[in-house]
Amino acid sequence: MLKRFMFTAAAATLLLTAGYANESKGSKIIVPVGKVNPTNGKLMYSSYCAPCHGADGRGNGPVAGALKAPPTDLTTLAKAHKGKYPDTHVVSVLQFGSTTAAHGSAQMPVWGPLLGKISNVSSQEAQLRVSNLSRYLESIQAK
Repeated sequence: MLKRFMFTAAAATLLLTAGYANESKGSKIIVPVGKVNPTNGKLMYSSYCAPCHGADGRGNGPVAGALKAPPTDLTTLAKAHKGKYPDTHVVSVLQFGSTTAAHGSAQMPVWGPLLGKISNVSSQEAQLRVSNLSRYLESIQAK
């Protein structure tokens, strides 16, 4: 009986969350951000990016359906830039956001300031986080 109640409550919560995320005016999708190791790009990706971009980076994360535009396939960044991984562009998007229409109405979080806030140490740690996250994205590029 308790299992059935918990399942029903969880399903209702998911439906309410999805409904809230699909509201057109002023809606936000909240991705909980916890402090993870700043030297582990893969762990940071799993915590910060995978909800939208998917565990494999192809834009198929569990939150992707609630977005106005599909998330970018992060495994094709190098391919889209003539075979060269666009490190400077990726770091810039992580720190300052994107003006690309594909991100809809700024649904892509600006991780630079947020990563700085959770580091509580210095902007140097925030830069370390952004750099290691970019290095991880470079490592998942399609060959």
